[in-house]
Amino acid sequence: MGRVSVKENKNIYQVRREELGLSREKASEMLGTIAPERIEKIENEKTLPHPDEVFAMAEGYKAPVLCNYYCANECPIGKQYVPEIKIKDLSQIVLEMIASLNSMHKKQERFIEITADGLIENDEIKDFVHIQEELEKISITVETLQLWAEQMLANNVIDIEAYNEYKNRSK
Repeated sequence: MGRVSVKENKNIYQVRREELGLSREKASEMLGTIAPERIEKIENEKTLPHPDEVFAMAEGYKAPVLCNYYCANECPIGKQYVPEIKIKDLSQIVLEMIASLNSMHKKQERFIEITADGLIENDEIKDFVHIQEELEKISITVETLQLWAEQMLANNVIDIEAYNEYKNRSK
């Protein structure tokens, strides 16, 4: 391995590469599509990575979180629409999901009342916004579960062949 960077504020791409013990040259060889000089520019934030480069690093470094990070923080469209997902333990994800679903279940009747006429009246806006926020929590928890599963698949903790077999059956 080459020199180890002593830079304090390393970005997520450099941190992951260094966690794997890869020099930029070795990472470039492994990825096959990104030159060491380009990796250096990305890691030193002299340039933003292209989506295909992030995808290659996410796959090569076995770090699907890189894709979410890019979309939530660097992509001009994603910064507006994609929340950054934090990796959590499965038990925490499940508990958050149950809490959000329970909360939404309690608000279900009010949601129907508000939306039944296809209009959101001024006296309904406050409740409607609270329900939207609860639905957003559910959406983020679903995305967190998906990212957790992708990380477990990348780490070979979940059998990818069995996973894909069952996933393809449900389509």
